[in-house]
Amino acid sequence: MIVGWFALVAQFFLAIDNRTAPVAEAAIRYMSYFTIEANGLATLGFTVLLVARRTAAGRWFSRQSVVTAITIYMVVVGLTYNIILRSLWMPKGLEWVVDELLHTVLPAGSVFYWLLYASAKKRLSWKTVPSWMLYPLFYCIYTMIRGGMTGWYPYPFLDADALGYPRVLMNIGGMIVFFFGVAALFVIIAKRIYQSGG
Repeated sequence: MIVGWFALVAQFFLAIDNRTAPVAEAAIRYMSYFTIEANGLATLGFTVLLVARRTAAGRWFSRQSVVTAITIYMVVVGLTYNIILRSLWMPKGLEWVVDELLHTVLPAGSVFYWLLYASAKKRLSWKTVPSWMLYPLFYCIYTMIRGGMTGWYPYPFLDADALGYPRVLMNIGGMIVFFFGVAALFVIIAKRIYQSGG
């Protein structure tokens, strides 16, 4: 939890310090990265579970389907960055520390938590998988709309100005398939752990 808040706050100050746009726009751009949104959701969830588990928010974040969805988003963040985006820049100093925390350490920690505390609560239903795809889909729609208005896209594979909309739509389709594949893997793992009695 502390690591998550440190990484998010540090990345925000780095984004403001290195901005190429006005502060308000830089803040919006910071919040427009799927990495930040997924890590923010995970960190908020862990915080609520630690300090307010018995509240309505605590009960929501403790639901197996919610924990699994957040973990899926974090896994996609880690895999996408380390497979596709890592080679695009070479961070140093604090930027490197924050980069590793957001894209490697925290996603791995989310998987570890899920395996220990959430995977075997009950059988995960295949019917839940489509609902997990809604957030990534809405994220892509938001990114396309805002990118079309401002000319700024958070990730190169979503840059419609550079790639064109047909290519970006293909990339989005591939992303949703990837999300679905990761989600299916989590359902399979959860079912096997549940059947084996945890």
